Amino acid sequence: MSNDEARLANFVLLGALLLMMAGCASSPQHAEHLARPDWTFPGDARITERAILTARGKEYPLNGFLACSQTGGLRLVVTESFGQVLADVLVNPEGHVFVMRSSRILRPGWIRRYVARDLQCIFAHPPLADPSVTMPETNHFVIQRPWYSLDLRVVQVEPGPQPGNRFDPNRREAP
Repeated sequence: MSNDEARLANFVLLGALLLMMAGCASSPQHAEHLARPDWTFPGDARITERAILTARGKEYPLNGFLACSQTGGLRLVVTESFGQVLADVLVNPEGHVFVMRSSRILRPGWIRRYVARDLQCIFAHPPLADPSVTMPETNHFVIQRPWYSLDLRVVQVEPGPQPGNRFDPNRREAP
């Protein structure tokens, strides 16, 4: 084999290796979006969640309790580690958002724009399509937005009908 043939063979081999490595590097990200099922939770359930919200370089641990109704209503209460309610939001079956309670940390406008949208991207039936939401594993969701990221894990799912008054926009207490 001549030097030119050996160089050509090495070049082809190197090119093939680079293509394989590039394919491996990009595949998991793409697979996360494709692997996300349309619906992973029962229609009627109470779901306990733990999350880490990262904003402005700081991490904030959050807890959440979500009530889902078969008719499509969602009621989420977000608390901080010591139990103080940071947000209580209701999304009715038509997709209207009601801020039931807010806090200094999570203000009504932020809850409407971000918390309610993220809630619908993961738990609405069918979920809102959004490439910012990935599901790296079962019951683990990651939302990567320009201003913040949310790493959410579902801790417990208690299937069963929820009291109808939890989905009443006039009821302002936590579900």
